Amino acid sequence: MDVRLEPWSEAVLELLRQINTPQMRHHVGGPESEEQLLVRHRRYLALPESGRGCMFAVLLDGEMAGSIAYHRRDWRGKEVFETGWNVLPAHQGRGVAAAAGAALIAVVRGIAHRPGSPRALHAFPSVENAPSNALCNRLGFTLLGPCDFEYPAGSGTLMRSNDWRLDLTAPAPAGGPEA
Repeated sequence: MDVRLEPWSEAVLELLRQINTPQMRHHVGGPESEEQLLVRHRRYLALPESGRGCMFAVLLDGEMAGSIAYHRRDWRGKEVFETGWNVLPAHQGRGVAAAAGAALIAVVRGIAHRPGSPRALHAFPSVENAPSNALCNRLGFTLLGPCDFEYPAGSGTLMRSNDWRLDLTAPAPAGGPEA
């Protein structure tokens, strides 16, 4: 299984549409309108230039299988990196999210050592999203507990999430999911 991360591009707008279904967006408020989707796509395209993060298409053996991102965010008075992911239904249950998560953590660990960079990566899956919570555990995150989390950022809409934290300054576990 060859899982690779490729920076977001115009070519992957269709992937965003495939993710925008009731099944895939169940835990984050449901599908968005085409206009909202295009705004999201433009935001993803601009993210690397902002210096605040990067959205990636997840490729499985060259085929688009999902997305994963990291970006800076203020959380409880500190700047942290946040991550989130999606894996299309046809590719779920095959280790794609774990491989993509490990690849993303390796990228963010490298960035975390730069001066002024956050030193922690957080994930905020819904408390009801068992697969994403299990993935956080598998990737070595520490569960800090449930919280009310604004999603999307700036919307004023709160979702009940679990706050998972990964210390980016700690050595990666030998033989663990990042190896």
